[in-house]
Amino acid sequence: MAKKQWGGRFAGSTDALMERLGESVSFDSRLALWDIRASRAHARMLGVRGIISPEDSRAILRGLDAIEKEVKAGKVAWDVSLEDVHTNIEAMLIARIGNAGKKLHTARSRNDQIATDVRLWLRDQIDDLLRKLRALRQALVALAEQYFHVILPGFTHLQHAQPVLFAHHLMAYHEMFSRDQERMDSCFARVNRMPLGAAALAGTPYPIDRNYVARLLGYPAVTENSIDSVSDRDTLIEFCSAAAITMMHLSRFCEELIIWATPEFQFIELPDAFCTGSSIMPQKKNPDVAELIRGKTGRVYGHLVSLLTLLKGLPLSYNRDLQEDKEPLFDCVETLRSCLRIFTALLPKLNVLQQNMTKAAEQGYTTATDLADYLTAKGVPFRTAHEIVGRIVAYGIKHGKALHEMTLEELQTFSKAITADARTCVTIEHSVRSRAARGGTAPQTVKKAINNAWKQLQKKKKSHAAAKQSVRSR
Repeated sequence: MAKKQWGGRFAGSTDALMERLGESVSFDSRLALWDIRASRAHARMLGVRGIISPEDSRAILRGLDAIEKEVKAGKVAWDVSLEDVHTNIEAMLIARIGNAGKKLHTARSRNDQIATDVRLWLRDQIDDLLRKLRALRQALVALAEQYFHVILPGFTHLQHAQPVLFAHHLMAYHEMFSRDQERMDSCFARVNRMPLGAAALAGTPYPIDRNYVARLLGYPAVTENSIDSVSDRDTLIEFCSAAAITMMHLSRFCEELIIWATPEFQFIELPDAFCTGSSIMPQKKNPDVAELIRGKTGRVYGHLVSLLTLLKGLPLSYNRDLQEDKEPLFDCVETLRSCLRIFTALLPKLNVLQQNMTKAAEQGYTTATDLADYLTAKGVPFRTAHEIVGRIVAYGIKHGKALHEMTLEELQTFSKAITADARTCVTIEHSVRSRAARGGTAPQTVKKAINNAWKQLQKKKKSHAAAKQSVRSR
């Protein structure tokens, strides 16, 4: 029991099966640099407040600096018998500087230590993911600009509905990813509160200065309740929820790319570098990247459900169950990061088959609503106009004619309100141009949306850079 931080209470050794079940250093060792960072701030505070001597504080800081170099160099052999990353680092520190190292844990617990480490780590991960979301949004807006005048059929129920600009369709996804970025930004604000100083659950009798430690670590605020500080994992759940929504948006886009790349649609061609072939069918070109992202979405959903289930029955405060929070969180971050990176790399390399999109937009009577609106403008009640155009469409289906292929005489057999100018309103170009209300698919409206998106992206970039510089300056 000499190696265990808690060994004094126990007479025998830990069962080998318990050792294997209880260790977490095999996965929480990735928190080592953040654990050292938090320990460094804690040691400085202990010295400044006179809780330990300045000499001991300096010795601890030198020892932590040396351990940090070894961690970065990959020279540390993690000992599973020491359970976790915190105890491993403390053992290395004691071995390096002696009794002064035993004073580092004064006025803290592994409970508030791990809560702090995870928040520090997650704060940096969110920062990176925000950059990747911004890069994805930039790729989307650039693609919308590149194919600005291309028209494709908009769908409801996966049936041809109304013609829209391809750029407008892409900007719909930009809106989704913009909200994802807002959610991540909001989550960051709640992650960015420091729990260190809560100790095991009740706080500490030592005269610590939590605000001083928070400033050293770049936190603008500290948590306010010691019990909540060590038992709360809301921020992890919130992050996984935001990640799950982002993955859902990626998956929806991937589903469309998969459909659009089929011979039945032929709207796009995926680049060879993002596809694979078949081991038996020589002709196959499979959209593997899109399918993998779609599949990994369920993985992230599972991590969210795992964390929710983990917390739902836990009494306050800390329980060992909470050790199970890290692996889902770690994998959630890595999955989202890799999917954002590869999807952003894929977008600029799409081969958009513009003529096929436009041809499809002219099929399926996508301008029928325009003809109904035309009749309404002529004084026909909309419900009556809807019925008239429905009968015109039925006639067109029976005789194999699109709306723009029908003669004026044919159209007038259904309503005398239809005159020569009706033939103009049933073109897909007119249909798109006419929808100029804010948020619509008219070219001038979509162009404004694209310009606004570029402005938002530039503003976000500057704002985020300023926030990061503020944290670094502390």
